[in-house]
Amino acid sequence: METSRWRPPALLAKAALAVLLALAVAFPEWDRFADKAMGVRVAAYPAAVMLVTLIWALRGQGKAFPWDIDLLLTLPFLIDVAGNAADLYDTVTWFDDACHFGNWALLSAAGGLALRRWSGLPPWALALCCTGMGAVAAILWEFFEYGVFILDTPESVSIYRDTIGDLMLGLAGAATAGAVLALAARRRASVNGRASVHGRASVHGRASVDGKASVDERLDSVGGDLLDEGRRPGDADAREDVVGTDVAPGRALGAEGDAPGGEDHGEKVVQGSGVRE
Repeated sequence: METSRWRPPALLAKAALAVLLALAVAFPEWDRFADKAMGVRVAAYPAAVMLVTLIWALRGQGKAFPWDIDLLLTLPFLIDVAGNAADLYDTVTWFDDACHFGNWALLSAAGGLALRRWSGLPPWALALCCTGMGAVAAILWEFFEYGVFILDTPESVSIYRDTIGDLMLGLAGAATAGAVLALAARRRASVNGRASVHGRASVHGRASVDGKASVDERLDSVGGDLLDEGRRPGDADAREDVVGTDVAPGRALGAEGDAPGGEDHGEKVVQGSGVRE
């Protein structure tokens, strides 16, 4: 899919992010940057916004670069750093909540767009996956905030510790259940696949004789001849097999296609073959 129209805003967003991170490095003493873990952001954010480029370089070369997904991934990090640079987190009471909602929506949209384009998931599965990715990202962000901002404050003893513990356990439980279910589903699919192949082989028997397709699967040879059913030459009815009782084999051997005529023609014996038409 051609997404080159999103290339200018995606590159502009990356350039703006680089400028704002450089500003934070140059003026770490500013109140808007102080105690905001800007050093961690300077190290982590550039790596995060290059994730699409890395995946494309490893697996997608030769295909059009997904500039729209790249832009959606970059915007949340740009908004966060811009909010700090403009001191919006400390001066606008609702800005933090808006970022938690909007930024996770953008990140989830990036992942969901990639799934829609390359996975072929149905809409309901796409919605669940998109929600799940956003939830995981939000939880991981809370872990980051907990380690950076809360551990050194009295709040870590009461308010935040229980919440983070619950989030960690919930995420670990969900991940474990998902892994177990995925392994079980894969094992069942493997067993069913083997059973299906074996079942078809047992029911239909050999599909060809000497490399040639059989006229009818019920006529497949066992001993080597076209209608050899393993009988010995001395069997009383070895040369008296009537095929006309079954219309499909009758047609295959040249009998008339109508039901009444099929039986009459089935009574005709082909001399020297032991087979009735």
